[in-house]
Amino acid sequence: MNLHKLVEKIKPTFSEGGKLSKLRSVFDGFETFLFVPNETSKSGVHIHDTTDSKRTLFVVVIALIPALLFGMWNVGYQHFTAIGESVGFLSEFWFGLLAVLPILVVSYVVGLGIEFISAQIKGHEIAEGFLVTGILIPLIVPVDTPLWMVAVATAFAVIFAKEVFGGTGYNIFNVALITRAFLFFAYPSSMSGDSVWVRTKSVFGFGGGTAVDSFSGATPLGQLGTATGAEAHFSDILGNPISFFDAFLGTIPGSIGETSTLAILIGAALLILTNVASWKIMFSVFFGGAFMGLIFNLCGPDTAIANLAWYNHLVLGGFAFGAVFMATDPVTAARTETGKWLYGFLIGALAVIIRVLNPGYPEGMMLAILLMNIFGCLIDYFVVQRNIKRRLKRIEK
Repeated sequence: MNLHKLVEKIKPTFSEGGKLSKLRSVFDGFETFLFVPNETSKSGVHIHDTTDSKRTLFVVVIALIPALLFGMWNVGYQHFTAIGESVGFLSEFWFGLLAVLPILVVSYVVGLGIEFISAQIKGHEIAEGFLVTGILIPLIVPVDTPLWMVAVATAFAVIFAKEVFGGTGYNIFNVALITRAFLFFAYPSSMSGDSVWVRTKSVFGFGGGTAVDSFSGATPLGQLGTATGAEAHFSDILGNPISFFDAFLGTIPGSIGETSTLAILIGAALLILTNVASWKIMFSVFFGGAFMGLIFNLCGPDTAIANLAWYNHLVLGGFAFGAVFMATDPVTAARTETGKWLYGFLIGALAVIIRVLNPGYPEGMMLAILLMNIFGCLIDYFVVQRNIKRRLKRIEK
């Protein structure tokens, strides 16, 4: 209550005619973040309640916390395993925290800074969409990505994939995935290979050491994409075979927040229980990936990635993370109920097709979602038109 009184007291300073009226949009952004606004839309909606977009997006941020925390620990775990040192859980987590936190800070500072400046120039309210995008970006990049690259890619994505289309709610593509795509195509050496996935150097003087001789930081999909044999074999950074349980738990090299399917599914449960994300899209993505993986197992090319068991496709790389947090983006995904099933199925199927048929893109999920972002509205259009024609036929009868 005291905080609310303080905000109301200083509000006139930022209102029209006040000394700091030029910063009105900035103040409004903080006020509506702290308190549910007492204003409702005047047009374009039919139902009004106290749940605004900031609260909805905040649920997504909470759902991402398990993947973020596990990712921090896994960064430390992979580091100390690579240098041949055995330390406790807290040391591993602390190392990961120090490695991931700068990426998180850069993502938010650059992204929110651009959004604040854009809102000031346009005289609009500050959009809240970057609350989620800002945490998604660090989770889908390798831990060793240079901070200046993260800053450049974030700025590019926010400006050219969001603001030029009108801001939050108008973007055609998922902004976080555009950030990763920019990094992938502009700086491929920093998004592929062995060294970028496992940090072997110290962080602020903590966790130093030299990698052991058998160290290999390639992700399982990276190993399969470059394999010369037909047997689907992949191993951890010490050369030990990776089991399905290892991949499901997430103790493998990969992007910061994408390795643990278990942590991702915990977030998925929260999103489904709160009706924030569509379970239909999530399920259909997994079903599409499993279906196409089984097809390649039965009659695909004689390569290691094609012979990968269909269920392993679902727990490797960014498949689970994309299915839960990227494909369900309400702005870029299909919105009709029938369209959601088709949209998700095609994403899952395309991800596996790209993995198997194009060794240059062993991940597949990023390109699959971005491609289907283009067709999301088209899918909805055909679903709506089909319903209209069906109803007209009923009337004619």
